[in-house]
Amino acid sequence: MRDHTMLPLSRRSFIMGLACSGFAGAGLLAHAPAWAQTFPQAFSSFSVDIRPLKAKGLGPFADLVGQAALDELYRSFADRIDRRGPRFMLVITDIYMTPFTDGGSWRDLGGGGSGSDGMDGEALALGPKGEILARHPQHAVLDVARRSTEPDEPGRAVALAQHYVRWLRRRL
Repeated sequence: MRDHTMLPLSRRSFIMGLACSGFAGAGLLAHAPAWAQTFPQAFSSFSVDIRPLKAKGLGPFADLVGQAALDELYRSFADRIDRRGPRFMLVITDIYMTPFTDGGSWRDLGGGGSGSDGMDGEALALGPKGEILARHPQHAVLDVARRSTEPDEPGRAVALAQHYVRWLRRRL
């Protein structure tokens, strides 16, 4: 039996091989979106999972956000409904509503903060057995332009949920 021991590589050979593998990888990375997880273009149904919000104690407020997001999903994706497509599930994981509705912030007083609300979540395309076919995490921010004497948290929450879904539509 032959002994297949490797010959030691010179530094030049090693660097040249590393450079060539880098160039080969660059071609793959340039096309990453094409072979990355693509989101389907048509969906059989829509749902919103607000359990993460309920677990944080948001109760009826979470219900309001979930219903606003669901209504906006049906409006924004109305042209992409096909009963043969996968199910679309939006999982809302977090919502942040600023106390600075007039655009002020703690920075003016030496702290941190901003005059914007935010929402985190993930859009999922689910197969017939509930398997995740594609996922799209997203964070959306909406500037708040209300007087601090009239904060209207429910109205802001609805506007934020609608904004979040409209960004999903643009991204997917």
